[in-house]
Amino acid sequence: MISPSYFVDYQYFNLFFLFYHYEQTYVNVIESDKRNEVTWGNKLGHIILPFYLAMHDDPLAYIRKAKKVLDRKKRSLEVIFTYKIGLIFTKVFGVKVGTSIFRCLFTRTTIVFSNMVGPAEQVELCGHPVAFLAPSVYGIPEALIIHYQSYRSTIKIILSIDEDKFPDYHQLLDDFDQTLTVMKDAASRLSTSTKND
Repeated sequence: MISPSYFVDYQYFNLFFLFYHYEQTYVNVIESDKRNEVTWGNKLGHIILPFYLAMHDDPLAYIRKAKKVLDRKKRSLEVIFTYKIGLIFTKVFGVKVGTSIFRCLFTRTTIVFSNMVGPAEQVELCGHPVAFLAPSVYGIPEALIIHYQSYRSTIKIILSIDEDKFPDYHQLLDDFDQTLTVMKDAASRLSTSTKND
């Protein structure tokens, strides 16, 4: 499990989740012949999730609680409002003000999560098969950025770590791997009816 010594100064983290806000599916966007039927471009809304540090006997307790809160927040209007408010600020006050507000939001969060759905089939680039995808970002002020990227039948987890905040980042990566293994083993022991709940 991840050692609490990394997070001595924190009682909780503010997690930042980005979501795409689309009224239609990608299939409708691609198959539509008329430009006025669909909206193109990124419609990014976000939610901020407080993540409290605590020791649990059950390795899946964090997942259950986070899923419950995330499901509630996704059903609320938070994603739509954050997208619309960002759009209004950018259109009314300009790109510089919109960017500064977004940067201010990033400085108030601890960890950023990104969940990207990748292709289900093998992809080639200039005739060479792509082994894996590993997205990342540069220039935002978070100490830890976590990208979940699916590709074919696997999920890669890409961590971007601030070495000043995590000087022993190799140990953090090992702890992260061990924690995911413990959670995976606990999830595999659940019965089918419990997994569906």
